[in-house]
Amino acid sequence: MAKPIIGITMGDPASIGPEISVKALGDPVVYETCRPIIIGEKCIMEKALKVAGREDLSINSVSSVSQARFIYGIIDVLEMGVVQLSDITPGKISAKTGEAAFRYVEKVIDLAMKGDVDATVTNALSKEAINLAGHDYAGHTEIYATLTNTAKYSMMLAHDDIRVVHVSTHVSLRRACDLVTRERVLEVIQLADRACKSLGIAAPKIAVAGLNPHSGESGIFGTEEIEEIIPAIEDARGQGMIVEGPVPPDTVFPKARGGWYDIVVAMYHDQGHIALKLEGFVYDREKQAWAAVAGVNITLGLPIIRASVDHGTAMGKAYKGTASALSLVNAIEYAIRFAENR
Repeated sequence: MAKPIIGITMGDPASIGPEISVKALGDPVVYETCRPIIIGEKCIMEKALKVAGREDLSINSVSSVSQARFIYGIIDVLEMGVVQLSDITPGKISAKTGEAAFRYVEKVIDLAMKGDVDATVTNALSKEAINLAGHDYAGHTEIYATLTNTAKYSMMLAHDDIRVVHVSTHVSLRRACDLVTRERVLEVIQLADRACKSLGIAAPKIAVAGLNPHSGESGIFGTEEIEEIIPAIEDARGQGMIVEGPVPPDTVFPKARGGWYDIVVAMYHDQGHIALKLEGFVYDREKQAWAAVAGVNITLGLPIIRASVDHGTAMGKAYKGTASALSLVNAIEYAIRFAENR
């Protein structure tokens, strides 16, 4: 089989995105498993070569995917021409960089919908910057859902064999409680089941977290488990899925870490994110630096594949040469796995 073509957005031009793109594609192993192409700007990527200390590599600017060479040592960049080096200040949020980051995402989605790339991978963008540019979105997930006309979707985070998919993400905690409905919980269980099967897990074991402490303690601490979550679990079991729950939120992730489950359905953003980042984000106290920033963000339910870094723009590290590409490498690997199992 031909190696999948992976379209990778450069991210916000003022962020660490260009640098970690160079570092990720500076590994020949990536080219053994896929054909990567960056959606961005040649001038920014050439600057990133210097920042990353990889001037042994070169940039091949193209106007279409068909012109890409896909050879290690030559990073193919689909030139967008949205910004120049003079338009940006490293580490500074602006409408110009927000517009650029949005346009890169818009382009890679279009390429995937047309079949020009087999999967998409996104570097971080600044929600503030894209909103300054006039694009009213909470983040990548919402952009993808809108531009692909997808109504039923969810965010999945993954680190090694720990996976979590969310009932709600970018809403207030008060609103998140209202979104825990039988219909939505069942929908996310179904998305979780399909995602695991797409990764080659034949019979996924799914854990559904409770919303309340102790999963409500039989209604003492809340009734959402009784009224919404348990009925959704029973519906899923009736459809042949292997589902356990509601599992108390404070124990579901230690169990997942121990291999009890293939994926966890979390009820809201922080319930899932904190657990994954505790595993994937490792801070070295002695060096006072991040030893690892790992993890992958995947949008489920789309007609195309989308994986992403599980960190922000890290503007404070931009253009300093110290950013880690580990999360981007992981995202590329996940995109390849999904593409190969389609």
